[in-house]
Amino acid sequence: MAEECTHDCSSCSENCSSREAAQDMTEKLNAASSVKRVIGVVSGKGGVGKSTITSLLAVMFQRMGYHCAILDADVTGPSIPKAFGIRERAMGSEDGIIPVTTHSGIDIMSVNLLLENETDPVVWRGPILAGTVKQFWTDVVWKDIDYMFVDMPPGTGDVPLTVFQSLPLDGIVIVTSPQELVSMIVEKAVRMAEMMNIPILGVIENMSYYVCPDCGKKHYPFGESKLEQIAKEYSLDILARMPISPDSAAACDSGKIESIINEDAATAAEKLEKLFTA
Repeated sequence: MAEECTHDCSSCSENCSSREAAQDMTEKLNAASSVKRVIGVVSGKGGVGKSTITSLLAVMFQRMGYHCAILDADVTGPSIPKAFGIRERAMGSEDGIIPVTTHSGIDIMSVNLLLENETDPVVWRGPILAGTVKQFWTDVVWKDIDYMFVDMPPGTGDVPLTVFQSLPLDGIVIVTSPQELVSMIVEKAVRMAEMMNIPILGVIENMSYYVCPDCGKKHYPFGESKLEQIAKEYSLDILARMPISPDSAAACDSGKIESIINEDAATAAEKLEKLFTA
């Protein structure tokens, strides 16, 4: 260590033990909680259906007999409660905040469950957003959770970085769509995960195609997918290609996502399960 150490490694070029020691920034789980697996669901940009995919994965795992939870880390755009038809507010106990449970038994925590009105905007700066996500981990009582899915905001900003550093992620699922622009942004998400040493469990392409209800033919409104190329370049597993589904969209809008029968989502969930049970 340098003789006049200021303990500010950013301004120092010395390779001392303090610099070399890995700093564990993982936040401690609430003492009354138990979470076995944590899977982050990310996207490089908004509008690709990341929250829908998060919800569907939780629903499919719940159907397979696991107790699931969703931590809604998309604080400024929380849509998880709406998909499940939840309007009640989360309550507290001496142990912490109690998540709201859906009809099928999925535990959910979202900022919308704490607001006076679900339409109230969350106009907070980055550090407060990041602090809220940490509190969803440390202050919420997550009882006997087998799989927790973390719905992250799009991009590579403060909140995704906080989740990567503060939560013990077992891996992430990247959600994308076929547009070329999105494919380029997916590479940013992949590289961020690599920088943070977070395993990428696979990729789900949403809005991949549309099946004509009259003739059954597949149409590709967003053009040819680049997913195969990206998956090959980064050695990623393709978990599923999800079609555009008006029925699924209607179910989410009406808060009935737990009623959806989706074979593609079930296949993706089965592939994920094998990664942890093999």
